Amino acid sequence: MEVVKEDEDDTNHEGRDDEVASVGRTSSKGDVSSPSSSGSESDEEAAEEVQIGALQQQLEENPLNYEAHVQHIHHLRKLGHVEKLRQARESMNKYFPLSPKMWQDWAKDEATLNQGSENFEEIEKLYERGVHEYLFVPLWCDYLEFVQEHDPSVLECAPGGLSKMRTLFERALTACGLHFSEGSNIWEAYREFEQAVFLTIDGSDNEEKVKQAQRIRALFHRQLSVPLVNLRSTLTDYKLWEAEQGNPNDVNSEFDGVPSNIVSAYQKSLEMGNARASYEAQLSNHDATEVDRLQHFVNYIKLEDSIGDPARVQVLYERALADFPVSSDLWLGYTSYLDRTLKVSEFVKDVYSRATRNCTWIGQLWINHMLALERLSASEKELSTVFERAIQCSFPGFQEYLDLFLTRIDGLRRRISSTVAKEDGLDYSLIRETFQRAADYFSLQVVSINDLLHLYAYWARLEGTLGNDFVAARGVWESLIKKSGSLLEVWQGYLAMEIGMGHINEARSIYKRCYSKRFQGTGSEDICHSWLRFEREYGTLDDLDLSVKKVTPRLQELMGYKSQQDSKGSLSTQKDGSVAVIASQKRKANKTYGDKQPPAKKRKDATIERSETSTPVPSSTSSIVDNVKAYNQQEETLQDTGDHEHNVKGVGDSKLSKTKIFYTDKCTAFISNLSVEANENHLHGFFMDSGGVTAIRLLRDKFSGKSRGLAYVDFSDEEHLAAAVAKNKQKLLGNKLSIARSDPKQGRNKSLPPSMSSRSHGKGTRSRGSEAPTREESRNTAKPARTITFATPRAIAKPLGWSKRELPTDETTEKPKSNDEFREMFLKK
Repeated sequence: MEVVKEDEDDTNHEGRDDEVASVGRTSSKGDVSSPSSSGSESDEEAAEEVQIGALQQQLEENPLNYEAHVQHIHHLRKLGHVEKLRQARESMNKYFPLSPKMWQDWAKDEATLNQGSENFEEIEKLYERGVHEYLFVPLWCDYLEFVQEHDPSVLECAPGGLSKMRTLFERALTACGLHFSEGSNIWEAYREFEQAVFLTIDGSDNEEKVKQAQRIRALFHRQLSVPLVNLRSTLTDYKLWEAEQGNPNDVNSEFDGVPSNIVSAYQKSLEMGNARASYEAQLSNHDATEVDRLQHFVNYIKLEDSIGDPARVQVLYERALADFPVSSDLWLGYTSYLDRTLKVSEFVKDVYSRATRNCTWIGQLWINHMLALERLSASEKELSTVFERAIQCSFPGFQEYLDLFLTRIDGLRRRISSTVAKEDGLDYSLIRETFQRAADYFSLQVVSINDLLHLYAYWARLEGTLGNDFVAARGVWESLIKKSGSLLEVWQGYLAMEIGMGHINEARSIYKRCYSKRFQGTGSEDICHSWLRFEREYGTLDDLDLSVKKVTPRLQELMGYKSQQDSKGSLSTQKDGSVAVIASQKRKANKTYGDKQPPAKKRKDATIERSETSTPVPSSTSSIVDNVKAYNQQEETLQDTGDHEHNVKGVGDSKLSKTKIFYTDKCTAFISNLSVEANENHLHGFFMDSGGVTAIRLLRDKFSGKSRGLAYVDFSDEEHLAAAVAKNKQKLLGNKLSIARSDPKQGRNKSLPPSMSSRSHGKGTRSRGSEAPTREESRNTAKPARTITFATPRAIAKPLGWSKRELPTDETTEKPKSNDEFREMFLKK
C-alpha cells in the first residue's frame, strides 16, 4: 500500500485528505458539509485537533488503552488525516485485534484513495488481515467485490483470474457458507459470478457452455442442501434457471424438474432450519441485552454440539466471537472444542493465536496455546515466542504465572526426553534457565509454601535425573533453605530427595543439621522421631545409637518447654476463674434483693456501681478487692516471666467469657495496616526472605471474623526478627505495612482492668501492684468529667441556675451525703 510522504505535492496530499474527510463526514453526519458552514466547521476542526492531541498523550502514557485507540482513529478519520490515520490503525492493531467494522472502514478508505491497480495487492492484503480476525459476512462481500472489480486477471476472465476468484469464493463459503441468516449472500454472489462468466463464453463453444452450466447447477444443488434463510426462494430461482437452460418444469409443482436426491437434501435442510428458527429469532432480537444475547449463543452452541456437526459448531462460535470478542468463556469453550475434534489441524493454532490476542489476561488460554503448539510439533522458536509473550502479560494472580512456568518446563522436559531434542537443538540448560527465572520471579511475590515446594522439588528432581547433576540438585534445596530454613517441609523435601536417590550418608548429614532447629507446632519432635526411624531402616546399630544419643536430650528439652507452656495455660485458667468468682459474687448479691427492685445497670468500665435510687448497695466491696488483689499478683507473675496477654476484659466488665491467649513476646513483630484480604499465607510469603517465622496470629473481629488489619508474627531468634523489622514500610497487597518489635511492657496498662488503669477516677494513676480504690477514695478523689456519686440528688451535683463563674469551689462544696445520712434525714422529716 502506498504511503503518502511528507514531501509529496501539496495538491495531491490535500486531495487525499479531502477524500477521507468526506468519507468520515458522510459516515457520521450523512452528507458532506456545505461551503456556507465553513466557519462552524473550522471551530469544530480546532476542537477535534485538541481532542486528538489529548488522545495521543493518553496513548503515549498507556498504549494498552483500547477505548483511547478507538476514539483516536474516529477523530483522525473525521478530519481526514490520511497518514496519521494509517499509523493509528497500525498502532492499535499491534496491541489489539480491530473490530470487523473497523476493518471494513479501513479497507474502504484505502480502496477509495487508491482507485488504480498499482496498490491492488496492498489493499488485498488489508482485506486478508480483516477476514482473518473475525467472521464478518459484509467484509467478505466487500472483499469479493473488490477483487472482481480491480484484479486485471479477473476482469479479463483469464484462466488464472477465474481460478483465483473461484478459490476465494470457496474460502468465503468455508468461513460463512453455513451462516444461517447471512450465508446466502455469499452463495448468491458466487452464482452471479459464475453466471457472468457463462455470458462471456462464445456461443459456438458448446462444450465450455455445458461445463459452465454444470458449475452453476452444482452451486444451486449445494446451496439447497444447506439450512439457510429464504431457502424456498432459492428453489424457485433454481427452477427458473433450469427453464432458461431448456429444461422446462411445472412452476405450480414445487419439485417438478428437481432431482430426487436434491429434493431429499432440500427437505432435510428445511427441517434443520425449522429446528434452529427459534434460536435465530432470539439472536435477531435487537431489544435483548448483551447478557441475554450471549446466553442465547451459548444455548445455540449446545444444540449444535449435541447434533455433532463440527463445521456448524465452528461457524456458530465464530459468529458469537464476532459479537463478543473479549468473552473468555467463549474462547475457552471454542479452543477446548477444537482440541477435542481437530487436534492436529493448523486451524487450531490460528484460533489460539486469535484467542490470546483478544484475552491476554487469561492464563489458561496461554497454557492451552502452548500445549496445542506442542501437539502440532511446532518449532522451539515458535514455542518460546508464545511463552515470552505470555509471561509479559498481566494476570490477576501469581498462580497463572506459576502454571505458565511449569507448562513451559513440562514441554521442554518431554521434548528433551524424545528424539525432538536432537532435531531442534534442545538441551537441559533451557530447563535450568526457566527454573531460575521462575525462582527469581516468585522471590518477589507472595507464594504459598506448597507451590514453592512443588517448584523446587521438581527442579531438584530434574537436575538429578535429566541433568545428571546431583550437586546442582542439592544446590536447589540449599538455596531454598537459605530463604525458608525455618519451615519443616523444606527439610523434609530435601531429605526425601536424598533418600529416594539412595544417598544415605547425605541424608544423615541433613538430619544432623536440622534436628536441633525449632519448627512450628510439633515439627521439632517430628524431625527427631523421623531421624530415629531413618536410622532404624537404613543405618547400622552404631548409627542408631548415635542418633539416640543426640535426639534424647533434644526431646527432653522439648518436653520441658511443653510443660512450661502447659503451666502457663493453667495460670491463664486460674485467672479466668478469679474473674468468674467476681461475677458470681455479684450475681449472688443481686439475689439478696428478692422481690425488691434491683439496682440500676452498671455504667460501662465503672469500677463501682452507681446507684440512682435509694436502694442500698450490697456490701461485697471487700470480696471484690480481694479478688482484684489476686488478679494483680497474677499479673505481676506474668510480668516477671515476660509473657503477654491480649483482649483481657476488666474486672468490672460483664462480658467475662472471652478466652485469654498467652504467648511469648521475646521475638515477636507487631504488624499493622494490613489489607483486609491478607491472610496467614500472605504474611508467611512476605517474610519468606527474612525466614525464621514460627507462628503467625492474625487478629480478627470476634463477631464478623474479618481481619482487623493487625497481626503478631513470632520468629525463632533475634536475627530473623531484625530482618523482619527491616521490611517496615514495604507493601503487601497494596498496603504499606507498619512493622515494629512487639513490646508488651509498653502497653501493659492497656491490658489491665479499667479499675487499675490510668482511666481510674482522679488525676493520679495506680501501679500494677496497688490495691483497688475503696469507695471513700473514689468519692474524695478530684472530680473528673464523669463523677461517681452515691444517692446524690442531681441538684447537688449541679444546682439549677448556677453559671460557670458561680460554681462552688472545692472548699465550699458540700460533700455528697451517704445513703445512711439521707435515710436519717428522711426519717426525721
